[in-house]
Amino acid sequence: MSNRPLPWRLAWQQALYGPDGFFRRSRPADHFRTSVHVGMFAEAVAELARSTSAASVVDVGAGGGELLAALRDHLPGVHLAGVELAPRPAELPEDIDWMPALPERVDGLLIANEWLDNVPCDVVELDPAGVVREVLVDAATGEETLGPEHRNPWLDQWWPLTEPGQRAEVGTTRDLAWADAVRRVDGTAVAIDYGHRAGDRPPFGSLRSYRDGREVEVRPDGSCDVTADVAVDAVADAAGGTLLRQRDALARLGIDGSRPPIGLAHTDPAAYLRALGRAGEAGELGARGGLGDFWWIVSDTRGHGRLDA
Repeated sequence: MSNRPLPWRLAWQQALYGPDGFFRRSRPADHFRTSVHVGMFAEAVAELARSTSAASVVDVGAGGGELLAALRDHLPGVHLAGVELAPRPAELPEDIDWMPALPERVDGLLIANEWLDNVPCDVVELDPAGVVREVLVDAATGEETLGPEHRNPWLDQWWPLTEPGQRAEVGTTRDLAWADAVRRVDGTAVAIDYGHRAGDRPPFGSLRSYRDGREVEVRPDGSCDVTADVAVDAVADAAGGTLLRQRDALARLGIDGSRPPIGLAHTDPAAYLRALGRAGEAGELGARGGLGDFWWIVSDTRGHGRLDA
């Protein structure tokens, strides 16, 4: 790997998706827990698919196919497909399709859970003279330097920098990626991710890395994940979508985190324990300060309105 400093977007792309990139060798489940690893999440996605009469469900950034495998039990007769650069998981049922790129048309439901945060983007910083400059990085060491001036109307509209040292992740690549995905969909498209809106941007950016379940030093050398929060309002604007917190979206899909009545523990202890487990899963998916704070960017091209307020 060259130790010549590169723009962050290029180093990031190579680190995650290059020939020996992190996501070509690793499954997300080996390094971090996401909503798809909580059983009731599949129930919510299945309910959304049924309520919108989806003929197919396509999972973008499908990881190890965990969501699709769970949906198979909930959605008999619905075509399921995963989009992922990594090889097809050996244990994935044969009737679930696996492809390296988005299909040209999706008839039904497109889900992208924690995909956009891994779409590489330019990283910029405001220098002491008030000039926005591209941040360069040595992929082998993670050492950063400021590069040439970076001009982008996206920054002026969505993430203006006002104080020297402030940084931004330029979201044009995410906006374009999601708008391209949505244009393929006849039905409903949902991107689910952690993110921020205008007025709540992280002043010094949000680049970080994870490996083996813990946060590590950010280094685009292929040894770890590289991620950054999503400017969700910009993505929604680019794709004609609306924004919901995950806890609100799940509530509209019937995911209830209420604890079962204590009396059930005496009359049917097994049922009580099952209900208690489900309440715990619902609580994890909707938790404030956790998965419940994730944003759902919802674009509905048929006007079903299942997640409307």
